Parts: sequence; structure tokens; C-alpha cells
Amino acid sequence: MTVTGRCFCGQVHYTIDAAPVGGRVCWCRDCQYIASGSATNNILFPEDAVTFEGEIGRIEKIADSGNKVERGFCTGCGSQLYSRTIEPKGMPMRIRAGTLDDPELFQPTDVIWTSSAPSWAAIQPDLPQHPKGPK
Repeated sequence: MTVTGRCFCGQVHYTIDAAPVGGRVCWCRDCQYIASGSATNNILFPEDAVTFEGEIGRIEKIADSGNKVERGFCTGCGSQLYSRTIEPKGMPMRIRAGTLDDPELFQPTDVIWTSSAPSWAAIQPDLPQHPKGPK
């Protein structure tokens, strides 16, 4: 399976040569900040299957989970493209679902960091919910 996507301005494109391994809606505070108040919708892929073309800005931060996380964005338009865990290694890359050329590929499998969600958050009741990150 080949998956493609891009940022808003088209400066950054990506190709993924793998099927998704999951889909998460994340309500951690970091994701709320980068999503301007909402959750992020993330489709998960093996990191080694993802190839980017174009200039990507990167921010590294220790997340509430204690993991060292890198977030990538387009330097032209600011579109959030992905997050990946630097430490510990081996976790899937989280591609922002809104950047997919075919957004129907995103099928959420669970909702994480519900303990950080604001009271007005629309959390899908039919999905497994985790107060923090998944185990």
C-alpha cells in the first residue's frame, strides 16, 4: 500500500510505503496547543516507511508521557505533519490525518490522554479511551 499527503501550501509532500498500524485521537496538552485547542488525529505508520520531500521544521520536547518527542511542520505554511518518539525508540510515527491526500484512510482505534481533554471535548464514546497514553 502507498499512502501520500502534503502540507497546506504544497511545499512538503510525503509518501508512505506501508499500511497504517492504527489511528489515535490525542488530547494531551501538547497536541491541544499544536491543534489550536482540539485533539490531533493521528494515523500510525512504521517510521522507516515514511519519506518526506521539502523543508521540514522540527521541535523536540519531553512530552507528559516522559518520552522525547519530535514534531515536524512545514516551514512555509506551518502545517503540522507528524510527531515521532525519539526516546524510547521503536514507536510508530504519527502522521496528522488532515495532511493525507485521502483522509478516509484515517480510522480512529482509540482516544488517548482523555484526562487532559477540556469539558467541551467531543470524545467518541464507542472508542477505547485511555486517561493517559496507551500501555
